[in-house]
Amino acid sequence: MIIAQVSDIHAAPDNGNLSRLDRALAWIDLIEPDALVLTGDLIDNDWFDGYETIATRLDKRPYPAFILPGNSDNCALMRSILGCSYWNGNGDRSGALHFVADINDIRLIGLDSTVAGASAGKVIEHLPWLEETLSAEGPATSMLFLHHHVFQSGILPMDQIMCRESVKFGELLRKNPRRPIAIATGHVHRPVAGILAGIPAYICGSICPANPMWFGAAAVPPANDPPSLMIHRFINGSMVSHHISV
Repeated sequence: MIIAQVSDIHAAPDNGNLSRLDRALAWIDLIEPDALVLTGDLIDNDWFDGYETIATRLDKRPYPAFILPGNSDNCALMRSILGCSYWNGNGDRSGALHFVADINDIRLIGLDSTVAGASAGKVIEHLPWLEETLSAEGPATSMLFLHHHVFQSGILPMDQIMCRESVKFGELLRKNPRRPIAIATGHVHRPVAGILAGIPAYICGSICPANPMWFGAAAVPPANDPPSLMIHRFINGSMVSHHISV
């Protein structure tokens, strides 16, 4: 089972990020994944036509795609423009753009962490939905996707707008007998690995230009990273995750 992950495209008419996305998708096509997950921030500067432009690219692929919104996205317009095909089994009473997909022996869960009008994320109100989804009949193994990162990256400006109350989030996951095998997010525009509640947690690099790995020193190191994505491979009950530059 191979899951490709793309994050933070930030497509706009005045940047080349769609070309960078094309490079990433061409590489992913060679891997022939079972699914592709986009973990938010598809567009920039309210370029809503970008949703259709990205959907056109995804619809040409033989593998299914699932989409989470990010803080730069407009959830209502995403739903109206993209339709429901990217949120199979989505939604709780809040109207959030979650998704659930059982593929082979693993359940892919997308948890909408966006808060209207805010850059930071929050999932506390969605935890009942997550508990129900983890416990529902189907594969016992699951992988959880969000836009906002759930552990501190060390990059202060990004950690100030990470997923709020991640400690409580982690407590719920730690106690759940069917807690996810891994958590994958985006938002930081850098590939990072960490842990939450004993669960491996990853920040996928970005399609758009990367942020510097700046920990607050006087000098800001350069960020010359190419477009980045992740490949998650689940086999024989184990998950291995790769950061890929294209």
